Amino acid sequence: MSEVIVRGRDYRNNQPVEISASGGIIQHIRLLPADDSLPLIAPGLVDLQVNGYGGIDFNHFPFAEKASEQVARQLWSQGVTTFLPTVITNNDQEIEQMVRTLASACRELSLVKQCIAGIHLEGPFLSAEDGPRGAHNREYIKAPDWALFQRWQKAAEGRIRLITLSPEWPQCDDFIRRCCQQNVVVSIGHTAASVEQIASSVRAGAGMSTHLGNGAHLVLPRHPNYIWEQLAQDDLWCAMIADGEHLPLSVLKVFIRAKGERAMLVSDVTCHAGMPPGLYQSHIGGSVVLSSSGRLSMADNPALLAGSAQGLLYGVNFLIKNSIVSRACALEMASIRPATRLNLPVRFGLAVGAPFDAVMLQPAADESLVPLATYKNGVRVWCGE
Repeated sequence: MSEVIVRGRDYRNNQPVEISASGGIIQHIRLLPADDSLPLIAPGLVDLQVNGYGGIDFNHFPFAEKASEQVARQLWSQGVTTFLPTVITNNDQEIEQMVRTLASACRELSLVKQCIAGIHLEGPFLSAEDGPRGAHNREYIKAPDWALFQRWQKAAEGRIRLITLSPEWPQCDDFIRRCCQQNVVVSIGHTAASVEQIASSVRAGAGMSTHLGNGAHLVLPRHPNYIWEQLAQDDLWCAMIADGEHLPLSVLKVFIRAKGERAMLVSDVTCHAGMPPGLYQSHIGGSVVLSSSGRLSMADNPALLAGSAQGLLYGVNFLIKNSIVSRACALEMASIRPATRLNLPVRFGLAVGAPFDAVMLQPAADESLVPLATYKNGVRVWCGE
């Protein structure tokens, strides 16, 4: 079995450690004398919402199986070692073809199989109302359909692990219960549901909120409303996009305080990440504009965002630089917590017996973290200059 030995400062306490791994599993962690010259070492990041990256779009079919490998390699440079490619609202046949291609990539390409922990299906069982629907195509929005979902799950070879839906549809609770029986995590998102419908969906097994605070009406009742209700539901984990555009600092702070250890980050990154500013055509909303600051919005309605062009590490750094949470907490919100919500092996982080997925980081003058190297299953898969 291959063996690797890595030295760095534990992200939790700055304690220098030597981590040895064999066969991709951490075997020993040994404490070392103080050494500030060592980089930080943290668990590899886990992104539950990746629509694409660097011009590759998981929602523009056809795409090649190798495209998912290219995305994985680009994400390594951001410290992301595990991700869920996200397929959004489309016609039934397109969704089937996209999940089938992703499943085939996981089966045929060992690198992809290691990095992709499942597929996130965001839609089409969402709200049809303007605002909550976001950039999802109204033409394809529909009520939850178990037979249709089973058709997609068969095409995906059982790899759909997370589904975002709105519980405002009749018989939605039964659909949620069936998903839970198949170990599919149900997340509430793009919803105009009443507080009663949200509470009922949580009792049925819904366990997460998708990019809470986005995919919502521009104006809401003071209270009650579907955002307050999701915050108040203790059993819901809260996923947030911390790119500086989707949520103001004050909202991020309140959401994190309300959810505690069930607050986590996603990127919702699209194929426009890593691309130059300009006007692009996208399945997510048609014409979209990527600004020089990295903001991605609808061309005909700049107030409406069309996903994100910033990776998960950007969100970690945004929280750190604005003193919203500690460095350790920000990193765990983007690694251990999402892995825990999906019950992934990497949820144990840097611990003996856990997979050795890690990122080496160098703190910059502004306290942000710069990636130096990324390890996946004990193999260094990326190294910066």
